[in-house]
Formats: sequence, C-alpha cells, structure tokens
Amino acid sequence: MTMPADCETDAVRLRETMAKDLAADGVLADPAWRAAVQTVPRHRFVPGFYLPADERDAHGLTVWEPVTAELDYGRWLAAAYSDTTLITQFDGDEIDWKQPTVRHGGAPTSSSTLPSLVARMWADAEVTEGHTVLEIGTGTGYSTALACERLGSADVTSIEVDPHRLEQAASALYGCGFTPILAVADGLYGYWPEARFDRIVAACSFRAVPPALLAQARPGGKILLTLSGWLYGYARVLLTVAEDGTAEGQLLPGTVSFMLARTHAAPVFGNPAHWAAGLPEKARTTRHSPDRVTAATEEAFHLRFLAQSAVPDAQMTTVDQVVHLVDVYTGSAATLTPAGDSWAVREGGPVNLWERIERVLDAYDAADAPGPETFTLHVYGGGQHLRHPQMPGLPLPRP
Repeated sequence: MTMPADCETDAVRLRETMAKDLAADGVLADPAWRAAVQTVPRHRFVPGFYLPADERDAHGLTVWEPVTAELDYGRWLAAAYSDTTLITQFDGDEIDWKQPTVRHGGAPTSSSTLPSLVARMWADAEVTEGHTVLEIGTGTGYSTALACERLGSADVTSIEVDPHRLEQAASALYGCGFTPILAVADGLYGYWPEARFDRIVAACSFRAVPPALLAQARPGGKILLTLSGWLYGYARVLLTVAEDGTAEGQLLPGTVSFMLARTHAAPVFGNPAHWAAGLPEKARTTRHSPDRVTAATEEAFHLRFLAQSAVPDAQMTTVDQVVHLVDVYTGSAATLTPAGDSWAVREGGPVNLWERIERVLDAYDAADAPGPETFTLHVYGGGQHLRHPQMPGLPLPRP
C-alpha cells in the first residue's frame, strides 16, 4: 500500500492532537503513557478498517463502509487518530483490503480498540517500568506497541488466537522496531513458556476467570480482564493473586465491552418461536420490566451483568416486541410479552429464568442500587463468586 509523501508528517500532527485531547479528558494522567501515545504510529497498524454508515439498510442491518488510504486518504488517517474502535474483521473472515466491499451486518471478530480504552486498561492494570506483561488478544498490535514503547519489547508477551491477525500485527510491530514475544495461542490458557508475569491484561472478555491465568501470575501480580457472557453483560475486574493461587479484586466502575474469547462464544439456539411453543399457556405478571436490563443506560449495563451471573447459560433476543430467554444447557426458556403497562412472563424447563433474574433485581433494589465498585470477585479452588455485603453471592460459570 503506497502512502502519500506527507503521510508521516500528517500522522505526527494528528497523533499529538489525539494525545492532547486524551490527556485533557483525564485518560493520560501518566506522562509515560502520554509519551507512548504520541510516539506509536497507529495508522501503521490499521491499513484498512470498517466504519458504520449513518443509516442502516432496508433490513435494519448496520452498513459497514471500508476505509483505506486508497479509497479516502483523509478519512482513513483522521479515523486512525480518532478515539474510535476500528473494525478489522467480521465473522473470523480475512478481508481483501485491495478490493474491500461494503458489508451489511455481520459480527465483528477483531478490531483496533479505541485508544482511550487501551491507555485506560494499561493504567488500570497498574503497569509500570520493570513489569513483565502478558497481553491476551494482540489484534492489530497497536496496544502491544504502546506497551513495548513504555516497558521495552523484552518485557512484553502478546498472544492471539487468530494466526492471520497475528501475522499482520507482527509485520506492523516489527516494521515499527518493536520485538515483543508473539505467539498464536488461546487466551483461555495463557502462555506458559513465558510465565510468570507481573501483569496479565486481556483485550477480550471471558465468562469466568481462566485458572491458567492465576497460575501464570506471580504472587502479588495483577490480572485485568473483562467478564462477559451470553446476555452480553460486562464487568471489568482487577484481581490480585495470592501466594496460595487464589485471587480477589473489586469490579471497576464504568462501561466497557470486549468481544468474547472465541472459545467462550455463545452457542446458536435455533428458532425462538420453537422454544416459545413448548411453554405453559399460563402467564404471570412480572415484578420488573425487561427494560431494566436491556435499556441503553449505565445502570442497565451493570444490571445485565448481575442478571447474567444468575442465569449464566441463558441468551436473550427480542422478536416483534416479545423478549425471549433461552438456555440451551438445561432446556429452559421464557417469554416476556407487553401487557398494557406491565409485562406477562411464561416460563418452562428446570430453571425459571426470569424469576431468577427478578430475584437479583429485588436484591439490588433492597441494597439501594449498589454500583459495580461495591462488588468483590473471589476466585478460589472451589469456584468463583461475586459478593456484596447486602446481596446474596452470585456464582460465575465454571471456566
């Protein structure tokens, strides 16, 4: 890909502006991380990416527009130095950036995370000079490059499950003079050859904390990861690993979402109507509206994670205003249907899915709506539990 002669000059200017803006927003409080952001050329890690169009297509699908230097140099470079997540892969398929096409829908499976979140993650993990770091999810390699710039390449190990993604990231990293240890590996199992690490930071989410990560962290080491699940509830946690291999840490405030590790991806569950057809005809009026966990608010984002901890194998979808809950493991299902100013729920199977969620919402209200930072995650040989002094413990699924 041939770049305009003044590309590097333009990039330096845009990079300085981005670092200045992030610092003004309080993201780059550490001068060393600000210097890294001002130095690492993000545009070299994203030769092509997709951005969403302003409007959806006739079927309601997101229209994804390809962006490269050849297609629109100004848009490409400006986006590379904006605080935006840039999608680089859909559905695990590699894209021919010489002839990219507009896409309708699709599930993003790789991206360059927005710079503010990358910087925030390294800062939240309390990474500093002298630390050895394992990064899970190399992606484009931009985040890896920032760590190398700050710590030195010799102290950085980065793994990626997708060999094509890692090959492209390695090319960009080496081209910029960074030489971290790179490997194709599943983040669920960490990377034993380079263990033990002072810090482990995951750029993907997990349903539960992988035991291998605890074993690969030094006593006193910290693990920063995002917990997620099949209801797409998210929470970040910073764990400190003890001498006995257990770990404990508080959830962090704010709303952050990452793609699930591919080995933790949700199974397909078929036609919701088929599940609904087997439910009892008798319905009850719900105590809580499903809007409490589906609304586009920070509280609903938090509640969806708590609800997910109560029904970790459930999935949710909405068809014609009817909310469907499906659990492929137990064969349980529920539907929530609008009924005037309330909702009617029908449930069937071994687990009353919505009843379990309502119990969590009841406890949450009784505890006066506690925020994420008031919850502590305990990880030990017998399991993983989310605890709060005024709410019953919520177990995470077995890793």
